[in-house]
Amino acid sequence: MSAGQFQLGPSSLTDALYESVRSRIISGDIAPGEKLTEQRIADDYRVARPTAKACLERLTALGLLRRSAHKTAVVPELDEVDITDLFFTREMFECTAADRLAQARTVPEAARKAQTAIESAVRAKAFDDQVVADIEFHWALINAVDSPRLSRVYEMVSGEVHLTMGQFKAHRRTAPSTVAAEHALILKAIEDGDRAAAREQMAHHLQQARDRVLAQVVASREEAPA
Repeated sequence: MSAGQFQLGPSSLTDALYESVRSRIISGDIAPGEKLTEQRIADDYRVARPTAKACLERLTALGLLRRSAHKTAVVPELDEVDITDLFFTREMFECTAADRLAQARTVPEAARKAQTAIESAVRAKAFDDQVVADIEFHWALINAVDSPRLSRVYEMVSGEVHLTMGQFKAHRRTAPSTVAAEHALILKAIEDGDRAAAREQMAHHLQQARDRVLAQVVASREEAPA
């Protein structure tokens, strides 16, 4: 890999660096178990080491990297226990968000836009775009509750959420339209003001997603060379 290979966009340097490295981790370009050092980031992007350090700290805080004291940051390798616990946590947060939005019959415009993007990605068979839109859909529901604390707590697991969507490519274990259809049922329940249905549809959606990810973990392990 040549120095300065990766170019950053026009946003602030730290944000652009974070977004670029984050997308590479989610896509698997930086693989599970791979180490990331300040020097590597500084060399890849031609940025100062303090900027690289800030990026790694932010990725670590969101769960996209793991680092113990005095150790190099590593892209986590999530196992079945991690994934089961992650989706248990998501269900607690996201079912509550769906319930609260249904109570107010509030369908966030950002969620509608994300749903449209997912449907377009499905038609185009654009997996990476589907993952991005899926992430935006779930964040739109969380943010629409307008609870800063809920958003902060959800952010703590958001990195691992992104990892499960990108690294395991679980969307590909089902028909491309499945996730879009599940999202549509969640939005309809919210729009109808049906709190029980909103919770049930969200729980079903997350349980299906969990099972797809777990199935992919098992398949990947079986395909790995002995």
